[in-house]
Amino acid sequence: MLLGFEALLSEHARTRTAIGAFTCYDLEVARAVLAAAAGRDVGVVLLISRDAFAGEGGDQLLAGVRAAAERSPARACVQLDHVSDLELIAAAFELGAGAVMADGSRSPFDENVALVQEAKRRADGFGAAVEAELGHVAGGEDVAAATEAGGLTDPAEAERFIAATDVSCLAVSIGNVHGDYVGQPRLDWGRLAEIESRVSVPLSLHGASGLADADLTRAVGSGVRKVNANTELRDAYLSATREGLDQALDGLRVLDLHLAQTEAVRGLVDRKIAAFTREAG
Repeated sequence: MLLGFEALLSEHARTRTAIGAFTCYDLEVARAVLAAAAGRDVGVVLLISRDAFAGEGGDQLLAGVRAAAERSPARACVQLDHVSDLELIAAAFELGAGAVMADGSRSPFDENVALVQEAKRRADGFGAAVEAELGHVAGGEDVAAATEAGGLTDPAEAERFIAATDVSCLAVSIGNVHGDYVGQPRLDWGRLAEIESRVSVPLSLHGASGLADADLTRAVGSGVRKVNANTELRDAYLSATREGLDQALDGLRVLDLHLAQTEAVRGLVDRKIAAFTREAG
């Protein structure tokens, strides 16, 4: 069932857990994510990447994922991820996205604020929500590569940013990256604690695929209420494709291949959700 972005965040704030946000490139992945969420009776965010939405058939992808969420017993919201194009943001809202991640993190502070303010103005017209990013989470959302951490979020700037934008959720950069990490990930826990103490909105941690479950659990215990994962899902999906392709070719069993892909992603998402909803020790 479809549920609002802020309602899902509030649900997890009450239980001091985090909602999992997973990038969906097709209906197999979306169905897998929804099945895992329904199995654990938790909410979930279905992410559509900027490039997937901007590409040919992106409108159909978002509409299809939204329809899958609407028919699922899992509580779910569809979000367009990491976009700075206001026309794409408007198009996503018109197609029924419940939230967008308006990403001005590569721009100067004032330009980031202006982008997010305009995105929020458009969101308000649809009863939707906006997530923003301050500091820059380095790496690519659709192509995994070894990446070093980008510019870290300044806690004092985060306080000013939230006061100026009133967004529903703030993505922070504390040593996390999209894609693969260069060496052992080292999150700045002191920085996260200070940000959490200064802002009044839920925090989002992107780049969860390369982080140990213990780090994810600690982040949730430190105030993170939304965690994004993408790279590990793609790895599970493509590994299942490689392993099942020869068997599927015998008889051209497309449905069998889809089932293998879905089951691989569902298992991965189930393990991630467990880490996001486990109490920190």
